Amino acid sequence: RFCLPLVLASLPTMATGEEITPALQDSWGDFWLFRFFVNAAGYASIVVPGFLLIQYFKRRNYLETGRGICFAVIKSCVFGSEVKSVHQDDGSLPLRAEPTESSTARQVCKLLCCATGLQASYLTWGVLQERVMTRTYGATETDPGEKFKDSQFLVFMNRILAFTVAGLYCALTKQPRHGAPMYKYSFASLSNILSSWCQYEALKYISFPTQVLAKASKVIPVMMMGKLVSRKSYEYWEYLTAALISVGVSMFLLSSAPNRTVSTVTTFSGVVLLAGYIIFDSFTSNWQDALFTYKMSPVQMMFGVNVFSCLFTVGSLLEQGALLESLRFMARHSEFTAHAVLLSVCSACGQLFIFYTINQFGAAVFTIIMTLRQAFAILLSCLIYGHTVTVVGGLGIAVVFMALFLRVYARSRMKKRSKKLPPGETPVQKV
Repeated sequence: RFCLPLVLASLPTMATGEEITPALQDSWGDFWLFRFFVNAAGYASIVVPGFLLIQYFKRRNYLETGRGICFAVIKSCVFGSEVKSVHQDDGSLPLRAEPTESSTARQVCKLLCCATGLQASYLTWGVLQERVMTRTYGATETDPGEKFKDSQFLVFMNRILAFTVAGLYCALTKQPRHGAPMYKYSFASLSNILSSWCQYEALKYISFPTQVLAKASKVIPVMMMGKLVSRKSYEYWEYLTAALISVGVSMFLLSSAPNRTVSTVTTFSGVVLLAGYIIFDSFTSNWQDALFTYKMSPVQMMFGVNVFSCLFTVGSLLEQGALLESLRFMARHSEFTAHAVLLSVCSACGQLFIFYTINQFGAAVFTIIMTLRQAFAILLSCLIYGHTVTVVGGLGIAVVFMALFLRVYARSRMKKRSKKLPPGETPVQKV
């Protein structure tokens, strides 16, 4: 009984392989691995009873025997309408709006608005994310201030606003008839909040440019997860660009800069958290892709996922007593309140810009805009927060973005070529 506290107390030092400074670690209870298991236990307290209820209703054949005022709710949550679209394109993304009478100037204006909205939303989001997780609040000449430590509360703030925005959008606009069982959103929701938590928590140990490059390299595990979850096949050029991305990221991570500080050094904990982010995020995208076989709009997907995200995070925060503690932190530091609210607004608005851009101009244009956003985010972070990048690291960044643009070009060429081929023929043999 006396060994367990000693083991838990030694976990931070064992995981990072170096001494933990007070700026990063105040106690073993704040260590990311401990917090991860505490959060997971909170989610399990909701998931396990929900799973048992779903199994109970299915075994009871509730669709045939159920009655009462709760029948419609239970049917929607557990069974749905079980109507799937024949083609995935029917439900995944809205058909791209082909401008027939719109002038070129109008289309250019729309594109500029979309690009500006995406860049402003996500660049602001990135700067605020690094500010909240790596800097102190309330610092004076006599008081060093305090850091905000609960990443889960930031996830909750983002999800509650996204849930509200998506709900209002669905209520005010015409949407397809919903057919998916609601509980199926919980899988993507759980992996989504875990990936977001890892993303926030990783900034305590690694620099923001490193995190951005790690996000760019997530195409590799996405492809692996696609093979495992959706049994997808990929072209040769997709494997080539994935290899180039991994080479570029390796060049950046292995390069060393003499002026790196404790707050920007890449540690073992940061690498593990980045790996967790990539794995969870890869599962989220593939599970959502499978869910789109039901006829639904992207905003309905956004609403369904965020319903469970709010449920999981608020339940876990209440069980830990962390919700009131975070609200007290907001009351003590009005600057943090403004940052947290603006962070959530940028996240929610960014998602709407994503849907609109893909609907109007297609996925290729959207990918180019977001790839440029990643490059601007690294530059902005280096300018504002003083990160240093070596020559080798800069070459690694260039290789990564070259590979990303090559993916966009190759995918657009493949689509144009496939349109010219007769039905049933594929342009290149899949591997």
